[in-house]
Amino acid sequence: MQERLHELYFGTSNTAVRTRWSLMAFDLVLIVFFIATTFMQRTPSLLLTDYVLGSLLLLEWLARLVANRDRLAFLVQPIALVDLVVILSLFAPAVTESLVFLRVLRTFRLLRSYHVLRELRSHSVLFVRHEAVIFSALNLLVFVFVIAALVYSLQVRINSEISNYIDAFYFTITTLTTTGFGDITLVGSTGRLLSVVIMIVGVSLFLRLVQAIFRPRRVGYECPDCGLTRHDPDAVHCKHCGRLLHIPTEGVGG
Repeated sequence: MQERLHELYFGTSNTAVRTRWSLMAFDLVLIVFFIATTFMQRTPSLLLTDYVLGSLLLLEWLARLVANRDRLAFLVQPIALVDLVVILSLFAPAVTESLVFLRVLRTFRLLRSYHVLRELRSHSVLFVRHEAVIFSALNLLVFVFVIAALVYSLQVRINSEISNYIDAFYFTITTLTTTGFGDITLVGSTGRLLSVVIMIVGVSLFLRLVQAIFRPRRVGYECPDCGLTRHDPDAVHCKHCGRLLHIPTEGVGG
């Protein structure tokens, strides 16, 4: 069983690739579910859904544990520990309601998507061609979701203007884009400090991530002289050392 699981999680067969794609899709569904439940009352059916999802995540976590040859290293990985906290939050709704910040950790499930995307380098020509843009878009998605989850978890119990995740997401986007309509503001000392962090640190990171998505892409080609690995698609000379380059191109600029 260990060899079979190791092949599914780390192998290169079509079955292994499809399995990891399915797990990434499952992670995205979980994020949507976690957001949607912020609008819902805690009902027996919703609690049952939490328990079912918690059971599935626990089984998947155990499968990853068995699949890893170095299990001790797996147990100390931050993402594995975060997954355990997510599973705990699904099995302990009372704790989740009193410690809403656990919802922030659920959003970190998206980080596992990086591992799947890295593997696509050897399976998708389209991915290799647009790798930088795809990773930048994923960075932006994770960054915005985590900031919004942090705003929600810290404000939902004390701020009447933030009653669900969408309110927190709306505030986060208006702040990061410097639109700042002012219809939603964070309250309390913690809220003001969080606003300062978002405005000073968040806006800078947000703009850099957006720029990385929409600016002209660069191609990977190592300069034989200086070793610079990223160049403009239509570059003739290396910008660092001036070496004449021979970058394979289809004749279309980025």
